[in-house]
Amino acid sequence: MSQPPDNQPALQGQIPPFATEAQIRSAFETAFDYRGDVTITLKDGTSIEGYLFDRHSDGKTLADCFVRLFPKDQDQKVSIPYSDIARLQFTGRDTAAGKSFETWVRKYHEKKAAGEKNIRIDPEKLE
Repeated sequence: MSQPPDNQPALQGQIPPFATEAQIRSAFETAFDYRGDVTITLKDGTSIEGYLFDRHSDGKTLADCFVRLFPKDQDQKVSIPYSDIARLQFTGRDTAAGKSFETWVRKYHEKKAAGEKNIRIDPEKLE
């Protein structure tokens, strides 16, 4: 499981509750901030895995709200109404986890305190 961002729980592998409208809306707000892939299971049983890059969440009903994602296996963006979704799962690694500016500063000070010179903190290799 990936390291969570500072003071945040790890989400990879989690399935948020979908029992109430408030839980559904909250789950998609969290998914919008997540920097990994999610898997959406529709009420008809089909699943779509991809990166959620947008959401329209200010509709009066769940049918008026939707998410937009880049599916892993398609070249086109997909829009899905909240009302068509049965389940959401955080399936991909959150690429931003543990990479806040505060984390970088803490690592820099740790290396400096250890006496290192020419300190560099290089980015992770992308998969």
